[in-house]
Amino acid sequence: MIELARELLSDMVRVRRMEEKCAELYGAAKIRGFLHLYVGQEAVAAGSLRALTDDDAVVATYREHAHALLRGIPMTSIMAEMFGKREGCSRGRGGSMHLFDASRRFYGGHAIVAGGLPLAVGLALADAMLTRNRVTACYFGDGAVAEGAFHESLNMAALWNLPVLFCCENNLYAMGTALQRAQSQTDLTVKAASYRVPTLAVDGMDVQACHSAARQGADHVRDTGGPFFIEFRTYRFRAHSMFDPELYRDKAEVEQWRQRDPIRLFTERCLRDGALTDDDVRAIEDSAAAEIEAAVAFAEAGTWEDVTDLERDVLTPELAQ
Repeated sequence: MIELARELLSDMVRVRRMEEKCAELYGAAKIRGFLHLYVGQEAVAAGSLRALTDDDAVVATYREHAHALLRGIPMTSIMAEMFGKREGCSRGRGGSMHLFDASRRFYGGHAIVAGGLPLAVGLALADAMLTRNRVTACYFGDGAVAEGAFHESLNMAALWNLPVLFCCENNLYAMGTALQRAQSQTDLTVKAASYRVPTLAVDGMDVQACHSAARQGADHVRDTGGPFFIEFRTYRFRAHSMFDPELYRDKAEVEQWRQRDPIRLFTERCLRDGALTDDDVRAIEDSAAAEIEAAVAFAEAGTWEDVTDLERDVLTPELAQ
């Protein structure tokens, strides 16, 4: 348990510090385009991804930096992709919203809301047809639950008994729309249960609770071959994206949620229980700082794609025929 505590805290700190650095780099115009930060939600990715194996697949949304990093994509590769450099995990062509690494079974990074759900079902269908005992973990936000792709995907997964772990990161706001203003049923487990999918709701600010829930869900998927739905009830501390003026929620609400910072609460718990020492915590922070420094240096030294490669991997209508 002590080793797991160290790993969970390290995962959350690495994500938080990387995201904070990305915000700083965005302000310096080193990172361009859209940038959706994961600050506040670290317990979900840290807890749940440690319940998966290397053979399992992961599909994420546009707020996927944490999932990519904790899935094993090097921070150097992620940062280079943010910079748009050729050394990035998507050769600089995807940027913040389209991180991808098939070698680690990390299949996006999807900018379209709910766009990853049908892909996850397809990956799970392939595993089922080839009798491979794998889990496909699909991450999406509460806004995706209002999309048709959500309902089609859960229906098909349940109908065909497909091995998908549906991970809903409910941070209460779909872009700038509060959940209760957009959906009549705000208990999202009810919607999943309507398709006869087993469900679980968990405190998304508690990394140990997230880990336990994900273990339970992944074990169910492996044992039955069928889907499982987890609603991680969490909150993002920063705006939807770096372009968001954040006029749709009160600062007092954000500050109230900040009192439940998953990193601070877990650190205090570990120190109180004796699972970690002050020296352990300092070592974790120092390691994250060194990793970030190396990642930024790698991205800065990266190369831009040559203009002659502009049409590389672009399928023309003639070739499509």
